[in-house]
Amino acid sequence: MPLRFLTAGESHGPQLTVILEGMPAGLPLSEDDLVEDMRRRQKGYGRGGRMQIEKDGAHITAGVMNGLTTGGPIALTIYNRDWRNWRDKAIDPFTVPRPGHADLTGAVKYGYTDLRLSLERASARETAARVAAAGVCKKLLDIFGIRVVGYVTMIGGVRAGLPETIDPAEYERRAATAEENEVRCPDPQIAGKMRARIKEAIQAKDTLGGVFEIVALGVPAGLGSHVHYDRKLDGRLMGAVGSIQSIKGVEIGPAFANSAKQGTHVHDPIVRDTDGALNRSSNRAGGTEGGITTGMPVIVRAAMKPISTTLNPLPTVDLATGDPTEAIYERSDYCAVPRAVPVGEAMVAFVLADALLEKLGGDSLAEMQPRFDALRRSHIDDLPQANEAWQFGFTDWENDAGKQQS
Repeated sequence: MPLRFLTAGESHGPQLTVILEGMPAGLPLSEDDLVEDMRRRQKGYGRGGRMQIEKDGAHITAGVMNGLTTGGPIALTIYNRDWRNWRDKAIDPFTVPRPGHADLTGAVKYGYTDLRLSLERASARETAARVAAAGVCKKLLDIFGIRVVGYVTMIGGVRAGLPETIDPAEYERRAATAEENEVRCPDPQIAGKMRARIKEAIQAKDTLGGVFEIVALGVPAGLGSHVHYDRKLDGRLMGAVGSIQSIKGVEIGPAFANSAKQGTHVHDPIVRDTDGALNRSSNRAGGTEGGITTGMPVIVRAAMKPISTTLNPLPTVDLATGDPTEAIYERSDYCAVPRAVPVGEAMVAFVLADALLEKLGGDSLAEMQPRFDALRRSHIDDLPQANEAWQFGFTDWENDAGKQQS
């Protein structure tokens, strides 16, 4: 069974709910395992007032008994504290669509007579449920030595010049350093410049976007497939990360920079170590080739647009009157890029957990572990070749068709 999750709930409703299906039995899990990433999603310079209200925690209500997953669907609930401020409130009509939001497109698709119905579900508040579900996925990946980390590389044009590396320890260092500042940048000096840039945007009543990088370490070679378009791991990763609110671009490794180079400066040479292991001397492919993991760190970069809600209003049209007007401000972040990092990690962790389960099979952790230990490696000894001439053996349909006609 493929791993999948479904979220439900509105931004100012009483709660968010997520159902995660396909997790094997026997995985040790408690609510404490989910707390840290839920808290990380709420932190970051440039955040709005909503995060001062919420104290997110995920409550396990099904699928875990006596501290172990049962193999059944896992249900998680995140309560919205802000619901108390809206529960008995008379809701004003919302008829002015804000540029950059799902207000107008949601009304076109679903026929809403009040645009708040779009806002409530399209809100990035929904990402709290994603992070909760992925906390379970991260727990599974950790059992098999796979770790997903992330950090910010650019905000508002201020960019951290991080050199290429294939060293997992360097990625771990970057992620740890990033957690020490409010913008989640692994370069402390650049972090200060990013913070100053966000402060300028706040003073100008504007918003900023940026780029974050998610890195998965310890991923074995052989996850994903080149056989079908929807099983290619890089496509699945890009789709999952691209589904995050405000994400408008995703690349695997330095894909856009690679597109301007010659092939000999892009593709990763394959080298044999003294023990017969096959490795790459670089990782410009971002950890995948042909939709399959190479065993190198999997690198996913995402471009996040500036938050659409701005204190300086943009032109729009009041759908109730048909008259030109200005967008109405709804409380929001000034820069959500630092807070988006745990969400990006969540989506990458979910895709990798699904790919790992697809590769290993099994209904329990006890079944998966020996299969993981027996995975084929990128090693000369694991890749015996027939080294003999052979033929495709397909039917010669042109000659056969001519014989039938004669």
